[in-house]
Amino acid sequence: VSFVDSSPERSEAVFGMDEGGNERAQLYLLNYESGGITELTAKPEAKHRWGGWDSAGDRFAFASNRRDEAVFDVYVQARDETGDDAELVHEGDGWLSVAGWSPSDDRLIVHEAHSSFDHDVYTLDLASGDLTHHTPHEGDVRYAGPEWGPDGESVYLVTDRDTDTLRLERIDLETDEFAVVADGGEWNVDGVAIDESSRRVVYSRNVDGYTELTVGELVAPDRIDEFPEPDLPDGVAGGVSFGPDGDRFAVTTTGSTHNANVHVVDATSGEAERWTRASTAGIPADTFVERELVHYPTFDGREIPAFFSVPETEPPESGYPVVVDIHGGPESQRRPSFASVTQYLLNNGYAVLEPNVRGSSGYGKAYSGLDDVENRMDSVKDVREGVGWLHDHPEVDPDRVVAMGGSYGGFMVLASLTEYPELWAAGVDIVGIANFVTFLENTGEWRRSLREAEYGSLEDDREFLESVSPINNIDRIAAPLFVLHGENDPRVPVGEAEQIVEEAREQGVPVRKLIFEDEGHGFAKLDNRIEAYRGIVDFLAEHV
Repeated sequence: VSFVDSSPERSEAVFGMDEGGNERAQLYLLNYESGGITELTAKPEAKHRWGGWDSAGDRFAFASNRRDEAVFDVYVQARDETGDDAELVHEGDGWLSVAGWSPSDDRLIVHEAHSSFDHDVYTLDLASGDLTHHTPHEGDVRYAGPEWGPDGESVYLVTDRDTDTLRLERIDLETDEFAVVADGGEWNVDGVAIDESSRRVVYSRNVDGYTELTVGELVAPDRIDEFPEPDLPDGVAGGVSFGPDGDRFAVTTTGSTHNANVHVVDATSGEAERWTRASTAGIPADTFVERELVHYPTFDGREIPAFFSVPETEPPESGYPVVVDIHGGPESQRRPSFASVTQYLLNNGYAVLEPNVRGSSGYGKAYSGLDDVENRMDSVKDVREGVGWLHDHPEVDPDRVVAMGGSYGGFMVLASLTEYPELWAAGVDIVGIANFVTFLENTGEWRRSLREAEYGSLEDDREFLESVSPINNIDRIAAPLFVLHGENDPRVPVGEAEQIVEEAREQGVPVRKLIFEDEGHGFAKLDNRIEAYRGIVDFLAEHV
């Protein structure tokens, strides 16, 4: 299940669900009173991306690639319609999503992603079918998280159109002129939520990974009068949802030592009450270990931000073994949210380093672009420098350092093992890329152009893509390798795992393989997660 969105007027909700991790989500209607479920889309070969209810809860919008697998169109459907009843209101030619209905229910915000760092925003008039482009630009510019203004005459969003970091701006839909509402300074404004009736606003800043929430009221189109800061735990917060009167909002919070829970905040006072008690599976919360935010120097003088955790036990005489856990994306960011796998590793005696190497988001678009195409291997050098930093740490055993990562982080693991084989005691590759050429050839049609914008194109950069593919340097791997994958992965096809396992075994590398037939890009089912991560700890116990 990928999302749930309650109707604004009825005791029902729409939720999305795929099959076996294939990411081809279908939409379903859940009746809260009867528990009955109605399948709304019934197009199992297509993806459906939710676009929200209208104000009466009579209709909803979504984007889908049911007409052409490579592109997304916009649809509107009545709550009591199913399947082919959905009305095609706009034929797209790219990666489209719907960001919400106007207050008068006559228009939709349509968002288009050309790459992770290049977007456009449109409004679609449902009566005429006219699509109006509000963000013409040159180069790469992000226009993210668009929200209708209370009057329906403007759109609020975060953008880096004139800056290195994202800030909160407003587009006047009549003139397409921009106005800056809130500047995040050296940090990104992550997103904004606006309540139409009360004009209350919540926006967030990502400060070195930690969330800072600002709450206020739109007393003028470009002016927010701030209320007291919400009394929430330190960490990461998001998913703001206003109550019916706009006087309070729900928000999900998580941190290194507390798993995700919902708090409800009084908008004007900042007082917060925790509404949920998510299970910690019987593990005392006071045994969870807090991350330390660190920065280490890299080869070109930059400082690489990272989170470092050590077990709360006496270190072995030689020092702790350590897992260098590299995030995917690559335009993602490791943040101080709760990570059960990190706590599991700590509990088993491993220190954990989580670097945000160049290419990570959260530190401005210049930093995010430092690993693009021909600079790909500079990010692997950042991992090497992180290991050098660990070697100088008195609590770490320099001979027992492990590379672990998922998705693009899996590529980083394989590249680290082939580029710097002397550094590693073992590698753990989870749903990772082994060969950029076969990855791009076999990934979902709807994803290829976005990924080529980051990695390079098959047409123009094939030779370079082959040169940085770990599969072509497999003879350099010297450490034992554990490869885990989902059979139904639509992003990084399972063939990436099969080929790296086969080639590494031919080189005499000790290799373990674990493929889950009912998973996709990662492991969602509890039993599978237990098997996967217990297997990783057993593998490390044997080899590290």
